[in-house]
Amino acid sequence: MSQLRIIFMGTPEFAVESLDILVKHNYNIVGVVTMPDKPAGRGQQIQESDIKKYAVEKGLTILQPEKLKDENFIHQLKELKADLQIVVAFRMLPEMVWNMPRLGTINLHGSLLPQYRGAAPINWVVINGEKETGVTTFLLQHQIDTGKIIFREKTPIEENETAGEIHDRLMKIGASLILKTVQAIEKNDFPQIDQLELIAKGEKEKHAPKIFKEDCKIDWSKNVSEIHNFIRGLSPYPTAFSTWHAPDGKTFSVKIFRTEKDLAIHSLPLQSVITDSKTFLKIAVKDGFISILDLQLAGKKRMSVADMLRGFPINNEWNVD
Repeated sequence: MSQLRIIFMGTPEFAVESLDILVKHNYNIVGVVTMPDKPAGRGQQIQESDIKKYAVEKGLTILQPEKLKDENFIHQLKELKADLQIVVAFRMLPEMVWNMPRLGTINLHGSLLPQYRGAAPINWVVINGEKETGVTTFLLQHQIDTGKIIFREKTPIEENETAGEIHDRLMKIGASLILKTVQAIEKNDFPQIDQLELIAKGEKEKHAPKIFKEDCKIDWSKNVSEIHNFIRGLSPYPTAFSTWHAPDGKTFSVKIFRTEKDLAIHSLPLQSVITDSKTFLKIAVKDGFISILDLQLAGKKRMSVADMLRGFPINNEWNVD
């Protein structure tokens, strides 16, 4: 077993792969920090984070502070005498926490820093139609996502890939990069690249702020590519949505998960529904059509458009906004 004493901090599924690879390579995980249990869902059942479930299964020491500056939590951290802390999909740390270990604290970020700093990098690279993304390991410092870069790993983005599919791939790439980073730190042989060196002259910095529900409404006045990228960039979560209008005046809220682009010149009314009411449904936009493949009506489960049309009659007199 490695002599390094490591504290791992994370919460969602994305972080589990990184913790698991360290455990499988016999690293000494002296503590796991994750969010407190909280009630969720209709029944308000108490939910444990994915990281906690994994840590319990492996018999690891677990800390779940409400506040990261809590004196008791700080005392517990010091008692664990960590050499290194690793953060994957957790909260912003106060300096008294990230500056505690002798080797510092490293973070895994779901983009190619310095581009797409912020809370939702995977969503924004897809929304913005990027052709590649990746993961970055870096040392934490005062300003969020600005510390010196250790390693980056790139991966291409396919035209119809969703944020969810890229999330799952980056989860595995990121775990391998965490292992590579820890091994390099253990040998005291690792780069520390200033992020400013990676911004080309005249290159615009792109950001990845948190996305709220009100940001997820589809703007059908945009072009085919922009709408398609917006929908797949929010799929499966937090999910793009639209309001659909029936000829009788009824309205329906619809989440859309998967689409295809259909570039075409046409003279049909914009935002009108084009369908055979059996197998396909398209929305007319200014430079073509958005073909809808997977969707979810309010109160129903996610389904294919063909399954939806079998039980929910829609015709060409409908429109969307």
